[in-house]
This record gives sequence, structure tokens and C-alpha cells, in this order.
Amino acid sequence: MAAPTMWQDGDWRDVAAAHRDRADALLAPHVERRQTGVPHPVFDFLFTYYRLRPRHLRVWHPGYGVVLTGAGAETYLTRAGYQRDGAGVAVGHDHLMTRADTVRFIADLLTATASRPPRFGCFGMHEWAMVYRTPDVRHGAVPLRLGAAGTDAVVESMPLRCSHFDAYRFFTPAAAPRNARPLARATQIEEEQPGCVHAGMDLYKWAAKLGPLIESSLLLDCFALAVDARVLDMRASPYDLRDFGFAPITVETPAGRAQYVAEQETISLRAAPLRARLIEACVALAEAAALTGTGRAITGG
Repeated sequence: MAAPTMWQDGDWRDVAAAHRDRADALLAPHVERRQTGVPHPVFDFLFTYYRLRPRHLRVWHPGYGVVLTGAGAETYLTRAGYQRDGAGVAVGHDHLMTRADTVRFIADLLTATASRPPRFGCFGMHEWAMVYRTPDVRHGAVPLRLGAAGTDAVVESMPLRCSHFDAYRFFTPAAAPRNARPLARATQIEEEQPGCVHAGMDLYKWAAKLGPLIESSLLLDCFALAVDARVLDMRASPYDLRDFGFAPITVETPAGRAQYVAEQETISLRAAPLRARLIEACVALAEAAALTGTGRAITGG
């Protein structure tokens, strides 16, 4: 990496304030619901499954290799990963080294995913497979749009082509053998492909795991994509979410499948540059951590 970039107090404070404003606008509906105790079957997932809290999203991080100067920089010393760096405060090299394995895994996964052509033939059937032939549903307060028997019939009417392990692992025992191939954590890097809605949604997870090592605008960009990917995910699900303002995408019909593919492709196109930015960040971090000297180089290609 290049020599550290020095940011003066007034400059980085303006960037941090703009970041908080953007985060607050994205988070306002969730914060309001949380304050009133109103659950939401679509959006709560982004804070329970991914586990990053609104207060974390509001904090701006400059990323590794940037030194913040001025009195305000002292506040960052209370946050994980930061240390004094000459006349200012920065994410420390020791913190980068503790995250080296994570950087390597994310780079390997995203590079492999980006290298493959997108596939758009799953029709969002993973949520259907999670309730196939079981009385237990993941959103008990929301009815199945076609009922249990109708939902099972849809699953049985078409092949399952899920490529994302973290969706597949929630398939019911009856649904898992119906998938085109069994998936496993050990083969995740070999299976993920850029047409998958969950692969796009998970860019938010990978950005979060990189934490203060990357500049926070990338995290918010990935979060914004994850919100829209989650909406598509649930509109195509077997749940009836019309009371929450979401018209269903009827993937049990040819028209619904065509609509799903079109919206899935849009998510994939939006995800591609974010994935590229994350790969680029991982390559730079790997160079800074001298991972190339361990025999495990990250090239990003």
C-alpha cells in the first residue's frame, strides 16, 4: 500500500457527518419500529441474521492506511482496531494481521464468484424449500400465500437449483435431496455464482466483516443493495406479505418467473461493481499485511 493518507480534522469530520446522515436515512424505518416494538418479517432479517446494529452502521471508518488528525480523532481510540499513529489515529497493523485469514477468505470467495457467468434459473425457490413438507415455518405470524399443500405442490412442480449454501442449509429434510446438487460449507467457494440474490445480499456481510479496515461508504452501499435484495427475496417467497405493502412475485406462474429473473438480473448487475470494490480492498489489505510472503498471495484475478 501507499504511504498513509493524512486527513485533517475538518475534512474527515464532514465526511463522517455525511455518512451518519446517510445511515440515519437508511435506518430510520427500522429504528422507529424497534422503538415501538413492531417486528417486520422482511427487514428485521438484515439486523438479526447479519447482526450488525444500527449504531455500528452510523459510525464512519476511513479504512486502513488513513490517519485521522485533530482532537476529534481521539474518540476512535475507544473503538476496536485503532491506535495512535504519529500525529493522529489510525487502524493499526496489528488489527489487520488478526483479520488476515478473513481477508484471504473473502478475497478467494468473491474472486471465484466474480469469475463465473451469472445463472438466473433458481426462481427464488429457496424460501419455498425451507417450508416444504413441514408444519414449521420461519415467519409464523405471516400466512403462506398458497397454503401448505399449495406450497408443497409448487416445490414439486419445478427443480430446485440453489447455489448458495447459507440458503440451502435451511432447506427442510424433504427439500434438500431435491436440489440440483448437495451443497456444503467446504465447497462454498466452488459453488457461489453472481446471479444469486443471496450472493449479492451477502456482500453486506463481507463488508461488515472487514470492519474498520475498509472505508464505510462501501459498507452502506452494500447495505442498500442488501435491503433491495431482501425485498426481492421475500416478494418471491411463499409468504403473503401484502399486508406489509409487498405485492407477490408469483414464481409459480411463467409471468412471475420472468419477473423474478428480470429483477434478479438487476440485483446481480448492481452487485458486480460492489464485489469488485471489495476484492480490490482485500488485495490492498493483503499487500499491506504481507500475505504474499506466506505463499498465499491474493491477486484478485
